[in-house]
Amino acid sequence: MSVAARVGGQPVSVDEVDAREARLRASRSASSLPRPGTSEGRQLRRWLTQLLVTERVVAAEAAARGLRADSAPTEEDLLPDMAVRLEIGSVAASVLADPLARALFASVTDAVDVSDGAVAAYQSRNPSRFNDATAIADHLRAAARRRTFRLWLDSRCAELVELAPGYEHPGDPRQPDNTHRH
Repeated sequence: MSVAARVGGQPVSVDEVDAREARLRASRSASSLPRPGTSEGRQLRRWLTQLLVTERVVAAEAAARGLRADSAPTEEDLLPDMAVRLEIGSVAASVLADPLARALFASVTDAVDVSDGAVAAYQSRNPSRFNDATAIADHLRAAARRRTFRLWLDSRCAELVELAPGYEHPGDPRQPDNTHRH
């Protein structure tokens, strides 16, 4: 078995990446996807690998915490618009389609709050954005929770995930298909 990655020592096979790519290429989005074998096509496979390993990290953590999907917030609650999806990142946003991942989000971020000082400072900088301090607190708390989850998820993935050559993170400047240059 060819291995694309390991999560906590457990393999994620190239066959799993192939299967995920095949499902995506069979979907309505197929015409917008890069051609297989191109630089962009390899980047898509790297992204799919990131998604697969992140799903494994989330599933393992949710199981370790004894979480259940039936107590999860809705996807709309956590990711109400495209700006928020971009803020949290494409892999985290995709993973949060799963109710178990949303239950984990709630567990990881349960203690996150914002201070009255942060609310007052925001209100003074943005006097016409919200009508009351409660709306500001809700807005700031949601952003802080997303940031906390994203940082926690990145940290757990860094601890648990080993990527095989050719399956590096799409943004890794050491991989040959990375096009983000300064």
